[in-house]
Order: sequence, then C-alpha cells, then structure tokens
Amino acid sequence: MLTSYIGYVSEPARGLTLRTREGRPYRFDPGALCLELLTTGGPGGFARYEVLHEPADLVRWAGESRLPDGLEPVVAPDEVAAARVLRDALWRLTADRAHGRALRPADLAVVNEAAAQPPLAPRITDRGGRDWAPGATGTQLLSAVARDAVDLFTGPYAHRIRECGAHDCYLVFVDTSRPGRRRWCAMERCGNRSKVRAHRVRHAELAEGDERCPQD
Repeated sequence: MLTSYIGYVSEPARGLTLRTREGRPYRFDPGALCLELLTTGGPGGFARYEVLHEPADLVRWAGESRLPDGLEPVVAPDEVAAARVLRDALWRLTADRAHGRALRPADLAVVNEAAAQPPLAPRITDRGGRDWAPGATGTQLLSAVARDAVDLFTGPYAHRIRECGAHDCYLVFVDTSRPGRRRWCAMERCGNRSKVRAHRVRHAELAEGDERCPQD
C-alpha cells in the first residue's frame, strides 16, 4: 500500500486516536492510508461526523495519518471539497467490497482521477538520505490516498477489507494479520463491548437455568 510507491525508509506510525461517544480515546488502525481518510466523515448518515470543513482540517488529518512527516501541506478550499468527494467514493467502494457487492464505476472513476494527479515529491537530503519536499498540495495528498486505494483494491489483501463486527459500528479496516481473523475496529472498543455483552448473556442464561431447576 503506501510503502509500495512512496518508498518509506522507516516504519510509519500506525493508527489514529479516535474517541467513543462518551469521549474515551482509543486507537484504531485501519491498516491502510486510504481507510484512515474514512474517519473524517462520509456520505449519507455519516455526514454528521464531518470534520473536513476548511484547509486546516485536511492539514490536521494529514499530520495525524500515516503520511510521512515534513510535508508541510498547503491546502486550498477547493482541495478540501475534493477530499470529501474522494472520501465518500472510498466509503462506498470499501462498503461494497466488504459486503461482496460490485464496485460502482462512478466511484472507481473518482479514485482513478485522483490517483492520476501529481504524487508527493521525494528529494535527496544534504546527508544523502531521502525525505519529502515540503509544501505538498492538497491534490498531492489526495493522490497519495487514491494510489494507496488502488494498491489496496488490486493487491493481496483486497479480500480482507472488512466492516467492524459490532452491530452499531461501521468502521472499515483491512485485516493484515497473519491468521486473518480480525473482527473488530479495535479490541479496546468494540471487542471489549462484545466480551461484556457475551458475559452478561451467559450469566443471564445461567440464572434462568437455576430458576428452572427443581428445588430439594
């Protein structure tokens, strides 16, 4: 994915810090840069979670994402609108892939158009190392996201794009674990909630069974 075409020389930070409805922070690693953009809002009912309103919002997201440091993005208002269009297309594509539906041509066209834009610019440092040219445009950021999506949807983990197993959570991730059995957006959030519910159900069943047992 991202490492495949912009050539990281070190392991990027993984995951984003999100918050529950009660305000508790938790770490969510969707496994791909393009899926990190989906945490900023989305189409339909997800619009109530919208956080990309102005250029500073896209700059902030880029700094928190697994994009490399040092980009110092300069984002224009129309690039924020383009980010929302790309994100919404990615939402529909990932949901369709996760549920085994056909991918929509219009959404694929949005991703392909963004991927065709100029990419982030690498450079050689005065010490002979490699980093990234500062002043990246919003268009370059979105190109990185779209190219990551192309890599994900055409790569070996395309069949592992999944929606969180919780009934009330729609976060999407790619399961890159070796056994391929990831079910939750994050164990500390939906995984633990599932364990608590299962524990309560077992205790309720045991209590009900005790009530039905004949007394001596």
